[in-house]
Amino acid sequence: MSKSTTLSLGTDNVGKLLFNYAVPAIIAMSSSSLYHIIDSAFVGHGVGGDAIAGMAITMPIMNIGSAFGAMVGVGAGARMSLRLGEGNKRAAERTLTNAVMLNVVIGLVIMVVMLTFLDEILMLFSGGRASEATLEYARQFMQVILSGNLITHLYLGMNEMIRASGYPRKAMTITLITFAITIALNPLFIFGFGWGIRGSAAATVIAQFVALCIVIAHFASPKSFIRFKREAFLVDWRVIGAILSIGLAPFLMNICASAVAAFVNSALLKFGGLGAHDLVSHENGSGDTYVGAYGIVNRVVLLFIMIIQGLNQGMQPIVGYNYGARNYARVRKALFITIGLGMSISTLGFLLAHIFPEYIAHIFVDKGKGENEEQMIAIAVQGMRIITTMFPLVGFQIVVGGFFQYIGKAPLAIITSLTRQLIFLVPLLWTLPRIYGAYGVWISMPIADSASILLAFIFFVWQMRKMRREEYAMKR
Repeated sequence: MSKSTTLSLGTDNVGKLLFNYAVPAIIAMSSSSLYHIIDSAFVGHGVGGDAIAGMAITMPIMNIGSAFGAMVGVGAGARMSLRLGEGNKRAAERTLTNAVMLNVVIGLVIMVVMLTFLDEILMLFSGGRASEATLEYARQFMQVILSGNLITHLYLGMNEMIRASGYPRKAMTITLITFAITIALNPLFIFGFGWGIRGSAAATVIAQFVALCIVIAHFASPKSFIRFKREAFLVDWRVIGAILSIGLAPFLMNICASAVAAFVNSALLKFGGLGAHDLVSHENGSGDTYVGAYGIVNRVVLLFIMIIQGLNQGMQPIVGYNYGARNYARVRKALFITIGLGMSISTLGFLLAHIFPEYIAHIFVDKGKGENEEQMIAIAVQGMRIITTMFPLVGFQIVVGGFFQYIGKAPLAIITSLTRQLIFLVPLLWTLPRIYGAYGVWISMPIADSASILLAFIFFVWQMRKMRREEYAMKR
C-alpha cells in the first residue's frame, strides 16, 4: 500500500471506503464464525451430543484466550490507524513490533498456565456438575487447542494489523485460507483418522499455523507499507500502555463473556428443567443436554454478531484516520451508515431465529440419533427464540461500542461493553434461573440487551454533541 492509499481514507467516498474495507472484514469474520458452526456440526454428527456439550463447557476458557488476543490485536490495530491518520508511519511500525512481542509473552503464559491446571479450570467453569463424559470431551479438545495457543495469538493479532494498515482484502484472504484448510481437515481427522474431537482441534491449529506463516511473510516483505524493522524491535512501554489501554474494552468484553458463559453453563446444569416453562424436566433430561443446546444457540447468535463486528472492522480505519485528522463529518457519515447496516443484519438474525429455529438446530445434531439429541433440539429452539427477542436493536449497541473503541475513547467503550454482560446480565443469571429454571436463563439475555441498548444510546447522543461542539470551535 502506498502513502496515497492511506490518504484516501480522508478523501474518498465514505460509502465506497466502507464497502471496500467492510466486505473483506465481514467475509473474514463470518468465515471464522461459520467455521465454529461447521466444526460443531462435524463434532455433533461424528461424535455426538455429549461432545457438543463438551465444546460448550470450553467456551469460557476460549473466551479468556480471545480476551488477551483481542486486547493486543484490536488495541494495536486502532492505535496503528490513529498514527497513520496523523501521518506518523514510524509510530505505526513501533506499534506492530511491540504488539508482536506482547503476543509472544501472553500466548506462552496462557498456554503453560492453562495446560498445567486444565482439569481444575474445567471443573471451575462447569460448576462441578458436568458429567465425566462431557468433561472428557472438553479436556481432549482444550489440550490440543492450548498446545497451539502461541500460534493462535500471533496469527489473530498480526492479521488484525494487516487489515488496520490498509490491506483488508489480504487479511480476508488469509482468514479464508484458514477457514478452507480447517474445513477440509475436519472430516479427514474426525471421520477418516477417527481422532474424534481431538481431530477437530488439530485441524484448527494446523490451519492457523499456515496462516501465521503467510502473515509473517507479509510484514517481512519490503513491499509492505508497514513492515518489520530491526530498530523497531525495542520495548516501548508507552506504546505497550497505549495498546493495552485501547484494547482494554475488548479484553474486558471477552472476560465478561467468559464469566457469562460460565454462569450460563452452571445455571443450566443446576436449574435446567426445574421451571414451569422448561420443555424437558430435570428428571428426564440431564444438565448436559441444556448446556449442549445453549452451545448451539450461542454459535448461531455469534454468527450474526461476527458479521456486525466485520462491519465495525471496516469502519475502524475510516473513523480512526478521520478522527485523528479531526474530519468529524466523515466520522459521522461512516458511523451512521454502519449503524444502519448493523441493525439490518441483526434484524435478519431475529427473523431467521424465529421462523426457522428447528431447521437451524438440525444443522448441529441428528434428531434421529437418540432421545438426548431430540431433547437438545427442542431446548435449542426455545432458547433461540427467546434470546434473540431484542436482536433488531442489538446491532446499534455493537456498532456504537466499537465506535468508542476505535476513536480511542476507552472508558466509554469499556462501560458500553461491560454493562450488558457484567452489570445487567450476571445478576439476572444469578436470580431468574432459581425461579424459572432454564427459561430464566433465556429471558435474562433480552432483558440485559434492553438496558444496555438504552445506555449505549445515551452515550452515543453525548458523543455526537461533543463532536459538534469541537467542530464549531475549529471553525471560529
